[in-house]
Order: sequence, then C-alpha cells, then structure tokens
Amino acid sequence: MKVEVNNPAVEFHDMTVSYDRKPVLWNIDMTLPKARLIGIIGPNGAGKSTLIKAAMGLLPLASGYVNILDKNVDKLRDRISYVPQRESVDWDFPISVIDVVRMGRYGKLGILKRLGKDDESKARKYLDMVGLSAFANRQISQLSGGQQQRVFLARSLTQEADIYFMDEPFAGVDASTEDAILKVLKQLTAEGKTVIVVHHDLQSAAEFFDWIVLLNMRLVASGPIEKVFTNALLQETYGGQLSVLSEISELIKKREIPSRETY
Repeated sequence: MKVEVNNPAVEFHDMTVSYDRKPVLWNIDMTLPKARLIGIIGPNGAGKSTLIKAAMGLLPLASGYVNILDKNVDKLRDRISYVPQRESVDWDFPISVIDVVRMGRYGKLGILKRLGKDDESKARKYLDMVGLSAFANRQISQLSGGQQQRVFLARSLTQEADIYFMDEPFAGVDASTEDAILKVLKQLTAEGKTVIVVHHDLQSAAEFFDWIVLLNMRLVASGPIEKVFTNALLQETYGGQLSVLSEISELIKKREIPSRETY
C-alpha cells in the first residue's frame, strides 16, 4: 500500500540495493511529500539506514533510480543535509562544539573557502536553537550522548537545506533532548522543509510523525499515519509481535495516544 504524491520531495523508482550481490532492498517504488516529518519504520535489518543512504547517493544502486526535488542527487547536494547515527562518529576526535557546527557551512561554501561573519553567525544561531550555546567551546567528547546528538543536529541545520535525512536521531537520548530535537524538526517542516527520519520505536513514532514508511527489505506501505498504522500493515512489517502492534494501532485508530505539546 502506498499513497502517490504529486510534485514529491523524493521519488524512488524500482530501486534495488545490494551488498556483495545480495539484495538488501528490493524494488522500492514510492514518492514522499514535501514539508512533512516522515518516519521510516521497520524491524532490525529491514534496510532503513540503507534506504536513506541510497537516496543520498552514498550507496550504489543495483537497479532503479532516486530523484530528489525532481533532480539527480548529484545536482543538488547543497540542498540536502544528513545526520548520521551517533555510533558511527568518532567522538574522541579533538574538536570543539562550535567547530563541529561550523563544519556544516562548508556544504554551502565548498571545503576550500573560508568562513565569513555570516557563516559564524549562523553557526551560533543554530547552536543556540538546540540549546547548547553555553557549550560552544567544550570539546565534543566532554558532552553527554544527548548533547552530542544535538550538536550534530545543529551542524545539519547550518546547511540550511531543503531535505534533511536523519538516521536514528532519537536513539539513546533523554526526554529533554528528545523534546528539543522534536521541536526543531517540527519547526523545519513548518518552514516548508522535508525531514526524513529512520526510527525504531513504534510508540513514539505514533506521536512524532505525520507520514510513515513501513519497510522490511521491501516497501510494505507509505502514507499518512492514519492510513498506514493499521493492524494488517504492522503485522506484515513486523510479523509475530502482534500484541504490541495491535495495541499501538488501536491507539492510532482511536486517537488516544497522549498528545505532545504543539510546537
């Protein structure tokens, strides 16, 4: 089941991705809308991270293609931003918080150009937006896991992109960091940006996102949460975890999930 979108932010057309000739994503065909907070959900090994890396051109495709804003990704890299999984980053590298955030501006300028006053101002602005101005001169290794995640979010924001891909930004963070990140992501979509998030927790997914992609090596469903979070589609995605899935989908159907603050 998939909902087609006119003038999409991202279009996947019969995309297959393989590792060592073994397909890990099969024939992904869907369109994702602009200005939405989109969650990519599925069990471990479903290919969620692979999906966004392939969309950004970080992995080769075995077949098919991906268009972003109706263009090949290589033609608009400065309009795309990426927040990787926190576990993939070397947090012991000797660099300050503000220097990490400044790095986001090079996507706009080019690596050989020097940052100007406007770039510095924007780095400070977005560090403040994630609530970490007081930590600007700290070494990144001295921050908690949640604070480190916020720093990488600030770095992504300094790129001032149109499409944001984020790989598990809520993983392992405390409640205050979770709320801070969610506030920023909702602000981005309110400004017309598209945010595509790999996420693992079904309960919070029901609260966070307004569009859901259900994935298990193949596309199970893509559409508004009220159409996609159903017993049948969750069962098809996750298999045997029926008691938990049924409870969550019933909450969605009855709109009984406690609402978070409207940002």
